[in-house]
Amino acid sequence: MDREISKEVRKRLRNKRLMQYGGIGVGCVVVLILLFSWMRSSVKESNLVFSEVTRGTIEVSVSASGKVVPAFEEIINTPINSRIVEVYGKGGDSVEVGTPLLKLDLQSTETGYQKLQDEDQMKRYQLDQVKINNQTYLSDLEMKVKVSAMKLNRMKAELRNEQYLDSLGSGTTDRVRQAELNFQTGKLELEQLRQQLANERQVKAADLRVKELEYEIFRKEMAEMKRTLEDAQIRSPRKAILTYINDQVGAQVTEGTRLAVISDLSHFKVEAEIADTYADQVVAGGRAIVKIGNEKLEGQISSVTPLSKNGVISFIVQLANDHYRRLRSGLKVDVYVMNSVKEDVLRIDNASYYVGKGEYALFVRDGKNKLVKRKVQLGDSNFEYVEVISGLQPGDQVVVSDMKDFQNKRKVSLKH
Repeated sequence: MDREISKEVRKRLRNKRLMQYGGIGVGCVVVLILLFSWMRSSVKESNLVFSEVTRGTIEVSVSASGKVVPAFEEIINTPINSRIVEVYGKGGDSVEVGTPLLKLDLQSTETGYQKLQDEDQMKRYQLDQVKINNQTYLSDLEMKVKVSAMKLNRMKAELRNEQYLDSLGSGTTDRVRQAELNFQTGKLELEQLRQQLANERQVKAADLRVKELEYEIFRKEMAEMKRTLEDAQIRSPRKAILTYINDQVGAQVTEGTRLAVISDLSHFKVEAEIADTYADQVVAGGRAIVKIGNEKLEGQISSVTPLSKNGVISFIVQLANDHYRRLRSGLKVDVYVMNSVKEDVLRIDNASYYVGKGEYALFVRDGKNKLVKRKVQLGDSNFEYVEVISGLQPGDQVVVSDMKDFQNKRKVSLKH
């Protein structure tokens, strides 16, 4: 006959089972922790990028950010206050030299130019009139000089006659003196007329030059009005792509308002910016490398902005191959300004780990299955290599890919 198990026995059995289950649970947790720790301390070799330490040359550069822009871009502004009457193109159109882009209301400007043409004809007539008047006046003076000279010759003859008669005793001393006085007076009058003629010639010539200068100034103003009128015929100045046009028909536009932009989208340059702390390393004529993805384009710095704005300076890079197939307006690129060459130095590949000169903790392959962290001193760089100052030897295999997950580890196992 079965007996009932006491409460004390049942309690001991239950506690025993709980202890057994607890031990199993703790063991599982320990195993999981050890497994997780092992996994955290190992990495697949195929997920890493290695760079071998080599000895060679580094062409030192400083990096800048850049944007691809058309090599040529022209903004067409309205030269007058007017109104848009018609629009002949749209953004993206290919235009030739002289292609009409839009039409402005030019009625008042054309009327003003016609008035200037009438005024020009009137001023030419006035100038001709001044020339004729000057010529007439001077001709009259020249005739007076000739008449005075003839009178003087006659007085001279009369003086000789009186002197002859006086020598024969038929004349008188008074008549001789009167003849001498008339001759001297006529001589002075002739000299006065000649001086007056010379002075009037200079005065009339100066007056004529003033009138001619005034007319030339007017002609220049008229030519400027004609040029403005021609510019108001909004046409493409060259073969290019119409990248912008003001298509608001009827809109009032003031002088200087942008109407259209044309760009040469077959050739490009790069507008770049760099921190002004590198200003002494960016000079016109310097060599630069432009990177588009993994591709490199040679270039030369053509100009540098002399002033710093918001801590950066701007410069332009002219590309040797400015029609490269991957160039697009507005494309963001990396620019490297080359400034010096270091030969026979230790170097490793440049990658995202490098942020400037200083000390780094890099993982180096130790044997076949292990990575060991080392303190490494790095120096100058370019877009390909970083200079190794200390901490590495030629032939060392260095991890240059992201190792942030292992930044607190001294050693990491490699899984194949």
